[in-house]
Amino acid sequence: MTVESPTTTLPPLPSLADQAERLIGLGVHERAEVSADDVRAFAEASAAGNDGALLAVHPDRAPASALAPLLRRGDKPGFVVGDMTDVDRFAPVGIEPPDAPLYLLTGVDRGDRMSNWSPEEALPELEREGRSPLLLTEGIHWVLQQPEALDRNLCFMTIGSRLRKDNGRFDSRTPAIWISNGTGRDGKERRDAPKVGWCWWGNRHTWLGFGSAVDRLV
Repeated sequence: MTVESPTTTLPPLPSLADQAERLIGLGVHERAEVSADDVRAFAEASAAGNDGALLAVHPDRAPASALAPLLRRGDKPGFVVGDMTDVDRFAPVGIEPPDAPLYLLTGVDRGDRMSNWSPEEALPELEREGRSPLLLTEGIHWVLQQPEALDRNLCFMTIGSRLRKDNGRFDSRTPAIWISNGTGRDGKERRDAPKVGWCWWGNRHTWLGFGSAVDRLV
């Protein structure tokens, strides 16, 4: 497969100070048991040289099930699909988030160039490029700070998170974040809402890229 250039350029992320206020305003710091002052102090201390970085909370402190309902697209709140009640069991694979309540991700990218690739095909290419696939919680943090990261036909998978079954094998589902069409069990009232769901490891989707970052820093 040929890797093409990204199809869409997103605007810069908000400043780290603004991202900190966004998390505080949503109450994420309380869920993570981090004081508002500590969130602000981390953002201030990290600002120099980290323009364009994404502020994230460690997944153990703010799991996907707690973050997804905070997503918004217009007046529609985010949700986790009904058949993914085990969403918080999707854990980092081959990735070790910094051992800290707060950290930064640099070079966040939606991976539009790999739309219509399967996760199985995309992972080795990301690794070859020196990029690390996003965790599900990191992808949600991105959309919390930059709702434009989700666009019709330009959404993304977060294949850094996988579920290992009791027999040691990986579940074939891989998490993704996209926009609901309001069909099926989603319900018409959820049309256009941000949606945390899953796709198969070996399947391709023309409207899903692969979220990734260059580095994770504290």
